[in-house]
Amino acid sequence: MKRLSRRVLLLGLIVVLAAADGVIWSLVLAATPRGVLTFAVLNVGQGDALYIESPTGAHVLLDAGPDSSVLRELSKVMPPFAHTLDLIIESHPDSDHMAGFVDVLARYRVGAYLTPGIFKDSTVAYTLERDVHDDHIPRYIARRGEVIDLGGGAQLKILFPDHDVTGLGRGDDNAGAVVAQLVYGGTSVMLTSDMPQDIEQHLVALEQSDLPAQAGGADELGSTILKVGHHGSRNSTSAAFVAAVHPLLAVISVGANNRYGHPSSEALRVLAAAGVPVERTDEDGTLIYESDGAHFWQIK
Repeated sequence: MKRLSRRVLLLGLIVVLAAADGVIWSLVLAATPRGVLTFAVLNVGQGDALYIESPTGAHVLLDAGPDSSVLRELSKVMPPFAHTLDLIIESHPDSDHMAGFVDVLARYRVGAYLTPGIFKDSTVAYTLERDVHDDHIPRYIARRGEVIDLGGGAQLKILFPDHDVTGLGRGDDNAGAVVAQLVYGGTSVMLTSDMPQDIEQHLVALEQSDLPAQAGGADELGSTILKVGHHGSRNSTSAAFVAAVHPLLAVISVGANNRYGHPSSEALRVLAAAGVPVERTDEDGTLIYESDGAHFWQIK
């Protein structure tokens, strides 16, 4: 275990053998449990930055957007005087997802760093790796089957990658991006990063092959909220994947008037056809949701 602050009772990534071939990592804090999970899609323009606060007060940042705007948005959702992020997750090394981590590490103490391990020859990637090393932050590789126990019954389940993606070349890193499911009681969020449709199809096929082994036929991908893949690109959000997730709400992290035309009309049509309402950061700013384990509700 690694002691990072006075309020941390047990912190770090404690590897425990789990059923099947997975591992469980525990982040357990001494804070008084609130019984509420917070999930926020931060308004960082054309990029992704997702914030999670567990029922026991663990702070997680999945991606950090393209620049320092993540600091402005974190100050709106984190408790006053909070200076520690217990875990940061780089979904993949595109600058619109990971460049803001350089500013985050300059401002916050970080307990652990999770990455798919994809190498990218860029100044931002080199700077982030240097800062993680210099700050002695434990570095871990994300793989399917890992479960991060955030405390209070909240878990982050890694669904992809399910193989070594460290050798993916330039332009292929979306196919190795971390896909995860945030679960708290009967509520959940599907976190898709920039996952393309062929990986969506792969996960749907994995779910179908696993169904006989799942208790009561429970579906692995089913989630209350879908964080739409790749900012609503036409290369993500297939009808089959949306049907497998069958969310009550879709959220899109996207910059206003971006040059890519995100979200695409194709992705929006798929969601509309499935009857899924959509919230967008370019229209509504930072989106904040809370769950008591039975229901999600929006507080902004």
